[in-house]
Amino acid sequence: MKKIAVFFFLVAVGATAGHAQESRQDISISGIGIIEPFISSQTDVYVSSNRGFGGLVSYRFMLTPTAAVEANYGITYANKIHFRTNPNNYNINTRTQEISGAFVKSFNYKKWNPFVEGGPTGLIFLPIRNTGTQSLDVKQQTQVGAMYGAGFAYEISPSFDIRGEYRGYVTKVPTFGVAQFTTNKWYNIFVPTVGVAYHF
Repeated sequence: MKKIAVFFFLVAVGATAGHAQESRQDISISGIGIIEPFISSQTDVYVSSNRGFGGLVSYRFMLTPTAAVEANYGITYANKIHFRTNPNNYNINTRTQEISGAFVKSFNYKKWNPFVEGGPTGLIFLPIRNTGTQSLDVKQQTQVGAMYGAGFAYEISPSFDIRGEYRGYVTKVPTFGVAQFTTNKWYNIFVPTVGVAYHF
């Protein structure tokens, strides 16, 4: 009887270890914040904003135990981008979408797995036409830029981990198709991220 119990225990342990080794993919769902910095330019246009919140879905495929490729889609609910052009001020209520790909390098320390990542991104700045938007001339604008990040994953089981990350977008400051909003400057947008990943 003891031999049978030991046999089934070893089979269960082997199956669990095999499943962990075979997990080469994961999908994560995260909450994000978006914080755009203050911009002043030689064109006498000043840009500021309040913070916004949203969500991010990511898919990773492991190339090796410490290297992966990642695809991301994120969207924020709304945040106001404020343009000050002497003598006028305009608020643009904006929904921002991210579509990006990245190479991810991770480092394994027991249950802690720090990682860094980077790659190209497309950002869609979509003005929301409501009372929070004070210019009817604004249009949707798509910008190409770069995404970078650094964070950690903490393994809570062979199938799940918790992730925290500082992410950033580098892209040109949007104009929403309005010439007087031109700054000829670049944004470094801060995107703190916290979520849960499922490995399969």
